[in-house]
Amino acid sequence: MRLTILHILASMLVSFLAVELISPLTRRVAVKCGVLDNPQSRKLQRAPVPLLGGVAVFFGIVFGACFSRAFFGSGMLYPIMLGAIVCLYLGTLDDILGLSPYTRFLMEILVVVAMMSVKDYAINDFHGLWGVHRIPDWAAWLLTILTVVGIINAINLLDGVDGLSSGFCMMASLMFCYVFFRSGDYSWSAFSAATSGALFPFFLHNVFGKKSKIFLGDGGTLVAGLLIASFIIRTLQTNSPVENYFHQDRISFVAFSLASLAVPIFDTLRVMGARIVRGHSPFDADKTHLHHLFIEMGFSHIGTTLRILLLNTLVVLCWWISFLCGASLEVQLYVVVGVALLISWVFYAFMMWHIRHDTPYIRHVRRIAYATHIERKGIWFILQRIVDKFYE
Repeated sequence: MRLTILHILASMLVSFLAVELISPLTRRVAVKCGVLDNPQSRKLQRAPVPLLGGVAVFFGIVFGACFSRAFFGSGMLYPIMLGAIVCLYLGTLDDILGLSPYTRFLMEILVVVAMMSVKDYAINDFHGLWGVHRIPDWAAWLLTILTVVGIINAINLLDGVDGLSSGFCMMASLMFCYVFFRSGDYSWSAFSAATSGALFPFFLHNVFGKKSKIFLGDGGTLVAGLLIASFIIRTLQTNSPVENYFHQDRISFVAFSLASLAVPIFDTLRVMGARIVRGHSPFDADKTHLHHLFIEMGFSHIGTTLRILLLNTLVVLCWWISFLCGASLEVQLYVVVGVALLISWVFYAFMMWHIRHDTPYIRHVRRIAYATHIERKGIWFILQRIVDKFYE
């Protein structure tokens, strides 16, 4: 067991080092080729930032997974990585050329359909939720397409604040790494560990870097979203090692899977729903996401990221407490949905009302937000010098 733990940790470390080594080259290529994210009215950065961070992250994931021999332990990882390659290529084209949202949406569906051609690679079992176990293939295919494409786009829309999308994916990967490890699914545990390890150096450069600052780009967010979705499918599919190991514990892994990404999923549903109600395309860009709200409240990028991650952790914690209290599978799911709605919908509407009316309450919140800024304090410059040093 100790050897297995060391092997999984080693895959995480190898992924970290691989990304750290290739990131300077990736950044130089992005700058030389003009693959930059330029400031716009809806963008929050003040200067052009190189994209293509997803290329480095993908390289690190593959390197770490190969080192841990995860691909040899689960043949199902091969179609996932092929799908990830297509997503990386598609997203990079979008970064360079600017593809139509509908073209990208269609390609995402085709990627999911291609992966589902592998036997049983689908969310095809509710594991007793509402008394339902195995569901019909047509329903499984439809549910899987909606889930995977929804997660990919939810992660993509998070990429508006430094460290937010990578921080979410790191947190989710670590949670699934632990669940896979506990259930004896060591190949997938190593794979999710490699994913987290590859995202960590990018997170550092994205948040603290000045000379080394780089964005994931659409290529990176599409890959990260697909991999997180694959962890959820692995957890919920028929004869899942996770369900087989925990079947006597009355844990709702549907609720857990939703809780792991509750805030971005429900925030995306709110934003896209509001756009449709206003008669706009759901893919129109605006500044109505939860992270835009925190910026409007006066919080910094890192402050916004940390608070949204804490809010999602709160959802997971509420799910865990409901399980410990003996809640049924259904109640566990309702708890997750209820808390997520309170955060992504009710809290958003409450704070926007105060912002529009410029109430004393929002002025007090802004004073607190400005007081918590750390970007121009000593520890920030120390971390900035550390992460930039490799690029000198």
